[in-house]
Amino acid sequence: MSDAINFMVVEDHKGYRTMLIRALKTTTSIGRVEEFSTAEVALRKLEKMHPSEMPDLLLLDLNLPGMSGLESIQWFKKYSGNLKIVILTQSSNEEDIIQAISLGASGYLLKSSTVDQIAEAIHSVVGGGAYLDPMVAKYILKQVSQKPTKKNHLKKPLSERETEILHLLAQGKVRKEISQELNITVNTVAYHVDHIYQKLNVLNAPAAVNVAYQEGILPLENQ
Repeated sequence: MSDAINFMVVEDHKGYRTMLIRALKTTTSIGRVEEFSTAEVALRKLEKMHPSEMPDLLLLDLNLPGMSGLESIQWFKKYSGNLKIVILTQSSNEEDIIQAISLGASGYLLKSSTVDQIAEAIHSVVGGGAYLDPMVAKYILKQVSQKPTKKNHLKKPLSERETEILHLLAQGKVRKEISQELNITVNTVAYHVDHIYQKLNVLNAPAAVNVAYQEGILPLENQ
């Protein structure tokens, strides 16, 4: 992938969409930009795209006319399994957050986020990491801390190396940063991350971290 990031933006508010794209061009190396007001139209376009034309990242609102953002995630993943999805919405509803992450979104931002935060999320997610709005991350951790943790009843326990990498994922580090910190290759990190996802039965890093807290694999801040 080149340094320029190809975007697809699905946002029904044209004014916000235009302002967002214009602002991101000042902080992010943007390649091709596809913008849509509904998920249905975006999906039809994606379905017809040649693999070489596929965007690197989708910025997706949840409150859309017709098919909602949440409903559309599985379809975007179906048409482009490698597409990175970052939710950009006004909703801080717990169910929306958990469902979006569970369905495969690698980032979740509120529209109150600054342009720098959105740009940081984009680069983190495209680089193989994940990003949660600080308010969302704190909210999830609070919800998890109120639930009794299990005692790591996984059918296949994580190895020592996998647990080590999971701790770094929980800190928001991307695969390249993890490889440098552990002095292993990015491919080795990817291999371990894939095994972590399989063992925890999740699709991405935020979901893995969430399950890890609930399973007691990662300690809560107040423990």
